[in-house]
This record gives sequence, C-alpha cells and structure tokens, in this order.
Amino acid sequence: MKWKESDFTKGITTVRAVLIYGPDAGLVDELCDKSIEILSIEKDNIFALDSADLRDKQEALFAEACTPSMFGGRKMVIISSAGDSDSKIIKDLVEHPGLDAMVVVTAGDLRSGGSLRTLFESGDNIATVACYTDDTKTLETLIRNELFSNAGIKQISPDAMVYMTSHLGGDRGITRGFLGKIALYVDDKKTIDLDDVEKCLPDTGASNTDDFLYSLTAGHIQQTMLALDRLLYDGAEPNMLVRMLDRHFKTLLTAVVDGQLPRLFWKVSDKFNLAMKIWPANDISAVLIRLNELEGQIRTTGMPAEILLRDFALKLVLKTYKMSIKRRN
Repeated sequence: MKWKESDFTKGITTVRAVLIYGPDAGLVDELCDKSIEILSIEKDNIFALDSADLRDKQEALFAEACTPSMFGGRKMVIISSAGDSDSKIIKDLVEHPGLDAMVVVTAGDLRSGGSLRTLFESGDNIATVACYTDDTKTLETLIRNELFSNAGIKQISPDAMVYMTSHLGGDRGITRGFLGKIALYVDDKKTIDLDDVEKCLPDTGASNTDDFLYSLTAGHIQQTMLALDRLLYDGAEPNMLVRMLDRHFKTLLTAVVDGQLPRLFWKVSDKFNLAMKIWPANDISAVLIRLNELEGQIRTTGMPAEILLRDFALKLVLKTYKMSIKRRN
C-alpha cells in the first residue's frame, strides 16, 4: 500500500511492516519515532540493524523478529539505510509466517519501480510512505500549524515568513527544532518579525547557504566555493547540503517550467532570475538525477562526503558559468 504522511498515524496499527523512505531524513526519523510511540514499543523490545550488517546478522534478525519478547509487549525490528539490494532478505522477513514483531524499514531516496518500493507498495498488509522535502506551500502550512496552533503565536510578518520558507525545508527535524527555538524567543510578545527570525536563524549561516545555492545556479564560481568552504568549516553536513541543492533545483525547475517566480527573499531574487535564464528544464532534470546519485555515493562508497560534494559543486558551477557565457553570446 502507498500512504501519504497523513495516513501514517492510523495506518501503522493495521500493518505488519512499513517502509519509510525519501530525501527528508529528518521526517524519516520522525515517522520512525512516531511508530514506536503509537505502538507503545518499549526500548528493550527494539532490535535495530543497519542494512550494511543485514547479511552477516540475518540469523539474529529472524530470531529476534520471530520469537516473543522476554519482557512482554510487542517487539519491533528496525532496518535502516535499506536499498534494493536488501529486498530479498526483507521480503523473506515480512512474509515469514512466524513473524512476531513490527518491521520498520528506513531508506533514503529510492527509485520508482525499484524492488524495495515495489515490495511494499504492492503488499496487502505492508505499506510505504515517502518523505519528500517540504515545498513552500507545505512548509508554510507546517510553520503556521507549529507556531499558531501549538505555540500560541498570534502573528508572523510577511518578510519573516518568506525568510523562513527560503531557509528551511530541507530536513523536517531541523525545521521543527528552529520553530521550537523561535517560539521560545518570542514567547513574551507572541509575534514574529524578520529581526526575530534572523536572530534565531543566524544570518551568517543563512547567508552562506544562500551564497552557495544561488551563486551556484547563477554561475558565480568564487562566491559558490567560498560559501561552501564556510559552510563546511562551520560544521554543515554534506548530506544536508545535497538535500538543500535538490530542493533548490526543484524550485528552479518549477519556475522555469511554469514561468512564475517563487516567493524569494529580496537578497537572492536577482541571482534566481539569472538562473532561470541560464538553466533549461532538461538540464535541471539531469542535475536532479545526478544529485540523487551523489546522495547514494555519499551513503555507500565510503569516500569522504566533503570531497564528493566539493567535486560535484565545482564541476556544476563551472558548467553553469559556461552556460551563462554561451547565453550572452
């Protein structure tokens, strides 16, 4: 079965296994934690295994999943970072007649038609839910729900909302963490303006992120690589930056195809307008495919993630620069 995120809370009690996958690692973790909470799984009844250890620990996995708990209550098996190469073992597990545990499988972005997605999408008592990064519309809804309904905020200025939707959305966990922080910061006045957002979402980090994303798609080589240096020096995770690039290029693709600008913070609007003139839709689609491959390389090859990201960024901004020169000529 294929679920939306809204199906998860009620549906998790009706299946024996669920696949939670997608580029938003924070949302993947959030739903995994939610399944533990909803099913009231005790810590001692959780058996967690990374897919890299799946074959070596297959016997232990099946033993844990097919025997009752020594402590009472329901058991849960969590298999993380799964891929299509793990489908056979996972299929044997979720279809085992002696299965006595809830099985939760987590993964990054999986290709449509791949064996793991097909297994969970076509099953009757198993399900899958995709965790894609928030777009501007879903991000605004999340921000309003969290701040208005849950934190008692009364008003958000338009500039503050644009700034938040421009700098959040790549990871649900980071977004919720920021929203909790800003709710505490403005607790006394119950209103949020741009100054509050800039103080809670440090301008230096946000500025470096903007410089990296928007300079790259505008073909500004020095600004792109300097911003990337600063981000990595400040401890930014390469995986997170890859997901931000993915979201940025998807936003650019929508703008190029529809001819309509998204809501942008004023500091980046000129670069985004330039990027729309440089990038044709087919080239953007090719970059999105390459970004998906890059995320897989970071997870599986063992090569330093920072080196892979630097190499990718430099080659891409050089390509953009050449495209911009060709456009002018």
